[in-house]
Amino acid sequence: MDQYQKYSLFALRIVLGWFFFYAGITKVMDPAWSAAGYLKAAKTFPALYQWFASPDIIPVVNFVNEWGLTLLGISLILGIGVRLSSLLGAVLMLLYYFPILQFPVVAPHAYIVDDHIIFIAALFVLGAFRAGRYWGLEKWCAGLPICRQFPVIRNWVG
Repeated sequence: MDQYQKYSLFALRIVLGWFFFYAGITKVMDPAWSAAGYLKAAKTFPALYQWFASPDIIPVVNFVNEWGLTLLGISLILGIGVRLSSLLGAVLMLLYYFPILQFPVVAPHAYIVDDHIIFIAALFVLGAFRAGRYWGLEKWCAGLPICRQFPVIRNWVG
């Protein structure tokens, strides 16, 4: 891989990391924030999203949403666990996508593909190319004794 490709992956990792970190930390710091309104307005799989918005489940959904975005951002910025966090982030983006989808229209100017799908694709690129190895902490993590002893951990985290 040439230097321009590495710089491009690094830049994509950092800007997406900041985007997700900021989206998450602003939710963490706002005690009034809740995903309930978004979930209750779901157009696709409304029964599932209504269940997510139920009083017993919404605290868990809010916690996963707030901290999932924040930790995804931290992972991308630091370049550690990028493969695992990219996969989990893609699942989170898919869960954001379905409530607004009124197949095939997602938004007034989006037909099937919207920003959530673009984020999923970008996260897959970062994970597939192990973007955390370029000016990130994944090389360091891969050298840790636990990562050397357990290749599965090294594969997902380092």
